Amino acid sequence: MAAMEFLLVAVGWLGAGLLLFGYAMVSSSRLSGESVAYQLINLGGSLGLMINSAVQAAWPSAVLNLIWAAIGVTALFKLYRIGLAR
Repeated sequence: MAAMEFLLVAVGWLGAGLLLFGYAMVSSSRLSGESVAYQLINLGGSLGLMINSAVQAAWPSAVLNLIWAAIGVTALFKLYRIGLAR
């Protein structure tokens, strides 16, 4: 496996792991769904999966994760505007 291919696979797995971690933390009440940390975890996870999906030409997944990232950016912007991001 070439180094770039390995990196892209690793980015995808990291993204999947981040999304699962965020979901587990919110489901176990260790993080709030309205927290900056949760939104950053989701944003990172969706970007990782989006990159991996686009490279693999898995366009439905790539678009889903692009939208997921946009939702995360919007949520972070709202948190920043109301002063929760400190």
